[in-house]
Amino acid sequence: FGWVLESSGFSSSRKLAGIFYGYDAVVLKVFFTAAITAMLGLLFMSLFGWVDLSLIYVNPTYLTSAIIGGVVMGAGFIMGGFCPGTSFCGAAIGKIDAMVFIAGLFIGVYGFAFTYGWWEKLYLANYLGEPKVSEKLGMSDGLFGLFMILAAIGMFLVAEWAEKKFPREEY
Repeated sequence: FGWVLESSGFSSSRKLAGIFYGYDAVVLKVFFTAAITAMLGLLFMSLFGWVDLSLIYVNPTYLTSAIIGGVVMGAGFIMGGFCPGTSFCGAAIGKIDAMVFIAGLFIGVYGFAFTYGWWEKLYLANYLGEPKVSEKLGMSDGLFGLFMILAAIGMFLVAEWAEKKFPREEY
């Protein structure tokens, strides 16, 4: 997996941060395509009786901590130019910024773990169980899948527009 990330240029913080600045949407396209492929694979395997979707574990949702975690992760992604996985790819090829990012990642993880008692109430706030978006919206999994495909196509079109609107930096 790391080789694929490196071969795709995902060990470059400029490439990864490019999604936030509009000059490079490859990350969006690759990961959205992977999510759609996995979703369709599960839907079809369920349809053919090969997979029982009710047996697939879904992480419980704690809305407050999910939102705060998303903001912290997003801020780190924008500032550092890496997500946790790609930072290890960057470090493996000797990128100092990726190594610093990993150090910050571990400092954050250990800092949270050692102060968990302070954050526990906030961390466990707004428990929603194991919701499925399709169920919350009152639609079938197949219809939700269709809407996700349409959303992906829309995002790809917006990404193409943004790449043309904002000049691409050479890196």
